Amino acid sequence: MKADDKGTAGRGTIDPADVERFSQIADEWWDPAGKFGPLHRLNPVRIGYIRDRAAAHWQRDALSGRPLEGLSLLDIGCGGGLLSEPMTRLGATVTAVDASARNIAVAALHAERQGLAIDYRPGTAEALADGGAAFDIVMALEIVEHVADVDLFLRSCARMVKPGGLLFLSTLNRTAKAWAMAIAGAEYVLRWLPRGTHDWKKFLKPSEVVRGLRDGGVDAREVVGVVYSPLSRSWSLNRHDLDVNYMLYGSRRPAA
Repeated sequence: MKADDKGTAGRGTIDPADVERFSQIADEWWDPAGKFGPLHRLNPVRIGYIRDRAAAHWQRDALSGRPLEGLSLLDIGCGGGLLSEPMTRLGATVTAVDASARNIAVAALHAERQGLAIDYRPGTAEALADGGAAFDIVMALEIVEHVADVDLFLRSCARMVKPGGLLFLSTLNRTAKAWAMAIAGAEYVLRWLPRGTHDWKKFLKPSEVVRGLRDGGVDAREVVGVVYSPLSRSWSLNRHDLDVNYMLYGSRRPAA
């Protein structure tokens, strides 16, 4: 995977088939027993990881209630807003973007019913980056494995992190174990996800993500595995097991 400097004309990160696939089930985003149930179960780990790393970075108390107060945050590939809403409750000023207009409509309606002010927009990472958008925190969780141009996506996300700010990303590793568990197991055996949700060829090794972000000016600070326990039906962080799901965060180099 190699980044280039040819610009974005004629290219883009949207995979129309993936956008349509998620648009068709958009009404189920907030049903914990529906097709997005695995994300609901994963959410506590994702929220805690972002909250704790961001609080430590800005020297705040992670358990203060609103440790992200005063920070601007971008949620790329926000879906129905499963992370946008918790980040808003933690105090961040949230902008959330998704390529599916239907996802955005579902997310905006749910946030309105919760009394939460979130700036939901249909769009792409590269369009925002080309417009000069910049945020203290950029999140790209469970989205990079669905984009058409990985290099462009990673570079665009990195460009939108303010100097000294943070980027959080999670995805699936390109291993045989990930194919067995995330595709064969989750889609065909357990039927947690609709068949065709994932394409193993789009899974990324951590080194590929780290290199892509570095090309955009963001240096990785930590990579940690996210492991599912079938006995407790819960997720946990594991620094020694990156075989299937993993998360990472990095910081943008200060301006020269």
